[in-house]
Amino acid sequence: MKYLIVHRTLNFCFASFIAVAATCAAPAQTFSSDGISLPTAFRVQGPDWWPTKGDAPREDYAGSEACALCHFGKASKYGSTAMSHASVSPVESETLRRHTDLKLDLGDYIYQLMSSQGKSTLTVRKGQESLSAEPQWAFGNGHMGQTYIYRQNGELYESHLSFYTGTESLDVTPGQERTSPSGLPQALGRLEEPSEIKRCFGCHTTASTISGTFDPEHAFWGVTCEACHGPGAKHVAAMKSGNEAKEKLIFNPASLDPIRSVDFCGACHRTWQDVVGSGLIGVGILNVRFAPYRLENSRCWKQQDARITCLACHDPHQPLVEEIESYDSRCLQCHVLKGRNRTASLSGKACPRATRKCATCHMPKYQPANLHSSFTDHWIRVVRAGAPYPD
Repeated sequence: MKYLIVHRTLNFCFASFIAVAATCAAPAQTFSSDGISLPTAFRVQGPDWWPTKGDAPREDYAGSEACALCHFGKASKYGSTAMSHASVSPVESETLRRHTDLKLDLGDYIYQLMSSQGKSTLTVRKGQESLSAEPQWAFGNGHMGQTYIYRQNGELYESHLSFYTGTESLDVTPGQERTSPSGLPQALGRLEEPSEIKRCFGCHTTASTISGTFDPEHAFWGVTCEACHGPGAKHVAAMKSGNEAKEKLIFNPASLDPIRSVDFCGACHRTWQDVVGSGLIGVGILNVRFAPYRLENSRCWKQQDARITCLACHDPHQPLVEEIESYDSRCLQCHVLKGRNRTASLSGKACPRATRKCATCHMPKYQPANLHSSFTDHWIRVVRAGAPYPD
């Protein structure tokens, strides 16, 4: 599961808060004269495409199937990524197929998430009373976990419990109180504020907001091609007609400078300014999941080099590479090997302790409380034994 935080310290969805870093107490950061990390709320107001923008009409979207006609290789690999499955129908959830009867006793409440015959039902009981709901959306691909969204009386709710892969069980959803709920409705789930749920869907689905109007029932499942490249119907039409201007009709994130590139990913993974503006500095290892924020605090980020962006290490079209040593070559694009002299292009010092598995020491993993999973810290640094977590 890609657990993304927004409205509170621990919520799953992502938001972008309008804020200016200068007004907040935060780690110092140096920018070049032509760029600065911005809140996502500012970015989406620009003229170019940006994730979660939501101003395009429905007819501007072509769907991933149309993209795959020309980009079959990338599309087929992307289908195995976590982003591609950032949301699924509960009917299609592999997690719920493998765990058809999940139960949890939590204080006075007894929970059960049953899945059978193409339907999932979440039920909470207290004494002789019970309340049920049928999840309509499952957020997260189950790699780390999965949270469920359901609708009752026209309103959208986030389930009070989520599935955690680390424990193969249910537990309280991040962002929700671990204290005893006040009643069955609160025990079943939390009513989402309209702006809040819109942001959650904006990062877990594609085209959930059309022409500025929230319409989750007609969204594409997961983060599709058009979530990052923008609506593609005009591009597809131009390709079919042989129009030479076709490249101008689709957005290529690879063209962005380092700051905008990291902010682009930060639209859902939190920009430096998003974290500062939402008060999530000083909260400890809870903010380890905001990779763009953590990365931009790194000393080497001050150089604003394209070799230290999200895309420099991660190919968004392919599943996340888990082997630590596979990232050594990225480190050696900037750092020299021991015994060699630094150059203009290789200005980084040689590590005096090791020549492989750099990230093990310089990008350690942390496990926030109650999340049952560990996350790589993208604040690249020399981590000294006993040193406090820098947030």
